[in-house]
Amino acid sequence: MKPLKSAIAVAMLSAMVLTGCSSADTTENAGAAIDCTPSDGPVNLSFTSWIPGIESVVDVWNKANPEIQVKVQTGPNGNSGTYQNFFNQLKAGNAPDLGQVEYDALPNFRVQDGLMDVGACQDVADAQSDFIPWAWNQVSFGEKGSAYGIPQDTGPMALFYRSDLFTKNNIAIPTTWDEFAAAAVEVRKTGSYITNFSQNDINQFAGLVWQTGDSWFKNDGDAWNVELTGPGSTSVAEYWQDLIDRDLVSSYPGWTSEWDNAYNTGKVWSWNSAVWGANSIASGAPDTAGSWSVAPMPQWKKGDNDSGNWGGSSTVVFTGSEHPYEATKFALWLNTSAESLTMLNESANIYPATTAGLELPSLKEGVEFYGDQKIYDVFAAASTQVSSDFLWGPTMTQTYNSVSDGFKAAVTSKGTLVDSLKTAQEATIKELKTQSIPVAE
Repeated sequence: MKPLKSAIAVAMLSAMVLTGCSSADTTENAGAAIDCTPSDGPVNLSFTSWIPGIESVVDVWNKANPEIQVKVQTGPNGNSGTYQNFFNQLKAGNAPDLGQVEYDALPNFRVQDGLMDVGACQDVADAQSDFIPWAWNQVSFGEKGSAYGIPQDTGPMALFYRSDLFTKNNIAIPTTWDEFAAAAVEVRKTGSYITNFSQNDINQFAGLVWQTGDSWFKNDGDAWNVELTGPGSTSVAEYWQDLIDRDLVSSYPGWTSEWDNAYNTGKVWSWNSAVWGANSIASGAPDTAGSWSVAPMPQWKKGDNDSGNWGGSSTVVFTGSEHPYEATKFALWLNTSAESLTMLNESANIYPATTAGLELPSLKEGVEFYGDQKIYDVFAAASTQVSSDFLWGPTMTQTYNSVSDGFKAAVTSKGTLVDSLKTAQEATIKELKTQSIPVAE
């Protein structure tokens, strides 16, 4: 993908001014102007995150780095208030040096002039090969030499399923989406559903689209292309609409007691979800311990090996930080150090974005809830099968809300999933124009 220009170019140039840098070149080389030299004397950094147990991890850094001390502040997850706080702080000129930002929120911060491009820092350039390529693409926007954050974790997807119920009813574990639809018919004969279609968590649907190789947004170098109705999105929407119309999937709102109960009682047998879903099932369906297994996502074509991604965050250096070198050094340690990654995995089930992180001893053990299956081997393979081409847009909150409104209508036969994507596309284009963000016509 070519460098983003127009509104984003202004953001990048503004960032250079705020960091006391100069540039004799265009947007393409703007990152090279960032000052990545060490500060004189002791440095105090501020860092905001919502990861459980992050304080203990930062303590390890502080004990080993007396000259670069990090003060951590915790808060609610991004969309529950922390992102708005970040934007308010950036506007007031008192943002923290570092913050946790999910991949789908990075474009919004970038067009608002909120992120430093630390890709020109030598330590960052040297570390790029340590990360899963598609995860690096999320923070670089596909631009060579750029990095608007350091990848923290990922959410490769796979199929969680009730192996006991599939075996008892002599139903084969589906390896393709056609087989999944056929299995849904057989499961429905038992009075249960093969899975639940989420009407309110659009990230899952986006992950299913990601598996097709399609992308909801693209940038041609001057403006954003909105492609919520591309061939991949449309195929996924039509597939699930068919299952909904035939009453082959449930539609409980996600993350509710009703949703938990459906899985805990065997009313729903499977869930196409991300690696972190392992803990969601274990906590929401405790009576089913030992009855679950994990398999690769069903494929659109037999023999393919494609996965999607659902979730993931980065550690960013905010515009205005007076210590980008030290901030970047901490961000790299946080997300590449075996000690840090192990602690983050054990305290918050963070799934690393580095290739070495996938080999952590804690991710090589059998999981009791899943019949002692080494489930993370499945996700390690899936993490290498995610397309690097998926790109988020700068107005994802609005896009999610628009799609969700349509999905809620679709599951009650008041519209279709394809219709909701069309409506959301129009609303997204309108929102981009309202914010004076260039849109490709």
